[in-house]
Amino acid sequence: MTTPKICVIDDDKIYQFTTKKIISNAGIKGEVLVFSDAENALEFFHQEFQNKELLPDIIFLDINMPFMDGWQFLDAFGKIFPKFPKTIEVFLVSSSVDDADTERAAKIPIISGYIFKPFTKEKLLESLARLQS
Repeated sequence: MTTPKICVIDDDKIYQFTTKKIISNAGIKGEVLVFSDAENALEFFHQEFQNKELLPDIIFLDINMPFMDGWQFLDAFGKIFPKFPKTIEVFLVSSSVDDADTERAAKIPIISGYIFKPFTKEKLLESLARLQS
């Protein structure tokens, strides 16, 4: 997969910018969907759940966001996830090093991994490698 579609769901504008920069610097030419809040992302997935061309290949989801956090997003997303016409890898991204968060994430089957911030080119490439396996 040479041009993956990547989705970033995070309320931090600086993180959004740096993540897009990391993706670009890694030579990844795929489209990057960015959502500043989980509600808008969820609305997108509800509307486009049948559209294979618009759905991302991978999601980087922040846990700590206002209004709807990453956990709440996952609860709602998990209900429509099986209806998608393609596999989507979901990675939680957080600055939290709380064992409770990593243990909780390990119990959610749709989560492919847990990435500790700061997000780096190496972590990006490692995550993308899962798409090809």
